[in-house]
Amino acid sequence: MKRESVEEVLRKYGAKIETQINSSGDSKNYSQSYEKFKGEISREYTTYERWANSLGNFIHIKPSKSDEEKMTKSLNSAHLAVEPWQAISLSVMGFLTVFLIGIFISVGITLVSGGIESFPLLFFFLVITFSIFLFYFLNQYPERLANKWRLKASSQMVPAILYIVVYMRHTPNLERAIQFASEHLQYPLALDFKKIFYDVEVGKYSTLKESLDHYLESWRGYSTEFIEGFHLIESSLFEPDSSRRISTLEKGLQVVLDGVYEKMLKFSHSVRSPLTNVYMLGVVLPTLGLALIPLASAMIGGILTYIHVFILFNLIIPFMVFYLTDKVLGMRPGGYGETTLLEKNPLYPRYKSQVHYHKAFWIILPFLILSLIPLIFQFTPIPASLDLAKDFSFSELGLSFLGSGNFFGFISTPTGIKGPFGLGALLLGMLFPLSIAFYFSIAYNGKTKELIIEREKTKELESEFNNSLFQLGNRLGNGVPPELVFGKVAESNRGLRTGEFFGKVNYNIRQMGMSVEKAIFDRTRGAIRFFPSDLIATSMRVLIESSKKGLKIAAVSLMSISEYLKNLDKITMRLRDLLAEITSDMKSNMTFLAPLLSGIVVGLAAMITSILGMLYIANLSGAGATNWGSFNNFLDILQYQDMIPPYFLQISVGIYLIEIIFILTSTLVTINSGEDKLEMTNKVGINLKKGMSLYFIVALLSVVALSILSATVLGNLLG
Repeated sequence: MKRESVEEVLRKYGAKIETQINSSGDSKNYSQSYEKFKGEISREYTTYERWANSLGNFIHIKPSKSDEEKMTKSLNSAHLAVEPWQAISLSVMGFLTVFLIGIFISVGITLVSGGIESFPLLFFFLVITFSIFLFYFLNQYPERLANKWRLKASSQMVPAILYIVVYMRHTPNLERAIQFASEHLQYPLALDFKKIFYDVEVGKYSTLKESLDHYLESWRGYSTEFIEGFHLIESSLFEPDSSRRISTLEKGLQVVLDGVYEKMLKFSHSVRSPLTNVYMLGVVLPTLGLALIPLASAMIGGILTYIHVFILFNLIIPFMVFYLTDKVLGMRPGGYGETTLLEKNPLYPRYKSQVHYHKAFWIILPFLILSLIPLIFQFTPIPASLDLAKDFSFSELGLSFLGSGNFFGFISTPTGIKGPFGLGALLLGMLFPLSIAFYFSIAYNGKTKELIIEREKTKELESEFNNSLFQLGNRLGNGVPPELVFGKVAESNRGLRTGEFFGKVNYNIRQMGMSVEKAIFDRTRGAIRFFPSDLIATSMRVLIESSKKGLKIAAVSLMSISEYLKNLDKITMRLRDLLAEITSDMKSNMTFLAPLLSGIVVGLAAMITSILGMLYIANLSGAGATNWGSFNNFLDILQYQDMIPPYFLQISVGIYLIEIIFILTSTLVTINSGEDKLEMTNKVGINLKKGMSLYFIVALLSVVALSILSATVLGNLLG
């Protein structure tokens, strides 16, 4: 009988097999778990992805091989649905769009004004600067997103290794351990772990180990200890002795803990110098330079205006501070930080509510209107309708000891109304930045007040949890089932936060008839909702999973977590000690030194303006000519009417301080706790209240004191 060839067999059975495959019709290509995973990763495109897939398609710029590899790595790490050439094309299109718009507007202004001398040089310069920055920013944006993803994912590395180690202590199966971790970790590391499985399922890799090794390579250069810890866990599978296997697993966890500690230790040492530079270049030098601005604006004849001061202090310098602090945060290693379950807290709707902003607006509105009274009196018909003058002299208000000037201090010049230069306008204007600061402070305090109280309760619970876990493990080891053990531990910890937590779990089991898992993790009544903590959630997940293997295994697992928490507490306390000096310096600079310097400088600016104003008035009236000679030559150099009004100067300074407090507070929280929205919002509100209150008090006292001093001294000299 003739033997069939391979080709004949394929032809003979190929059509039959294809018919059988197609006969399934609407059958799924992948398993239900993969379909679920596809649903998890399917999301709305981010704004960057939409722009890259639209504007980035206008021109096709092929990057070099090295740039393409670097861009591909960043895009994959950030999970962006963008091609490398689209990302580079978007940065070029952004540059060209802004640059061409700037040219068209500048040329249009020149043509309408009818002369090359009217070309908006400052605007054109700012447009060119912004277009170059936009190119650089868009080109680096995928890398920024990738770093942000890594930072957030790496803060979950220690819990991830803990899940795997504790699971593999009683079940030496790496696949199931990773699956267990992926089910109980938070986004985004949970998504990465699930992708390890589904890359195998879709045929990208033939084995789970191959998929895992490829994933671990993405952390090469960022978190070597994570890779080493996983390799130790893998090697534990080949240990013949159970005790050596467990020892290898624990070594894997210890490697990660030690790696996190060493990297944070280096970070705490290397971050001091950059933060000092940030404070000197972004706070001290600009604040001291403010004292020269009134004289400089008077000497250069109106070339320097309050618009330039606004651009410099409210746009350029804050951006520089943000850029420098962003570089500092880029140095921060992952694997350490306080991740929160903010969205799962029952009080989260109050945090998201807009009511706090509305309430804050109506509270600060009267002060905001008061700060605008000088402009309202001068440039609106309201004073005339109330039969009031546009300005008042100090003598009319019974404040003649402040000199012969006006309360608001507007000056009529051939080019229009200049000012306000008056002391009264300056004092009222100080309410403007104070109103903005208190708007955010009141709103943020309302958003976070109750959540922070709950956070403190949770922290108190976490500090007590180590001993409670030990008790829990002991009772489970004595044969008490989980359904009963919570009530006994709650009774022995009465009056403590742990007693409150375990009492809630026991109530749900006894009174609500829930299982242990539902009593802890139920979406509406679970105890974890009222104590949102990653640490507690991790411990309870391990308890539930290990208790399925037996009470003895559950007891050993809890004992292991208790020991892990003990070691982690030591590391955390040591790291906080190392960072304490840095963070306390930043907080002191932000809420004390910067507002203090700014307030004094505003007082000096007010004094200089007051002195020049009195000399200007004396020169116009001819007073003091016999006592002090002529001021004509002096006043020809210092053009009082071209000075930057202190009213606008202090508004720029106040807004600058608000921006600095926002930036430095965000930096401080991220350095200390990682990405923590609740902590950042709360701290911004507190620091704004402290810093801007100090600025207002110091500026008020220095302005009034120095103005009275200058009025008294010059009044005697001028006779």
